[in-house]
Amino acid sequence: MRYWLMKSEPFKYSWDDLVAEEEGTWDGVRNHRAKNNLAAMEVGDQCFFYHSREGLEIVGICEVSVAGITDPTDPEGKWAAVKVKPKTKLPHPVTLKQIKAEPKLADCELVKLSRLSVAEIKPDEWSVICSMAGI
Repeated sequence: MRYWLMKSEPFKYSWDDLVAEEEGTWDGVRNHRAKNNLAAMEVGDQCFFYHSREGLEIVGICEVSVAGITDPTDPEGKWAAVKVKPKTKLPHPVTLKQIKAEPKLADCELVKLSRLSVAEIKPDEWSVICSMAGI
């Protein structure tokens, strides 16, 4: 299993939107590295759900339910997408400020590649963030 972080602007698609839908399609990504990360995902992989622009915090964990699909918003069929299901709302959201203040997360893609919308999270980073969230 691999771990990921997926960013969404809550006014466009929030954690609550995913929970209400019960399964959502992660599409609309137009960055090549983020596309490669989406293409590398497998069913069962775990993803942090991060609210960008507003909040700047990890608010939940979702799970990849369908992998390897073509982005339905791409008429040319070049971009990747996945489907995810909500798994757990974090008891304590973890802010970007907290993540940047934690030395163990200094090399995290969220910190190093801050504009990347779909980032890989290493297993040790996942554990640290989960501890920060109270799970």
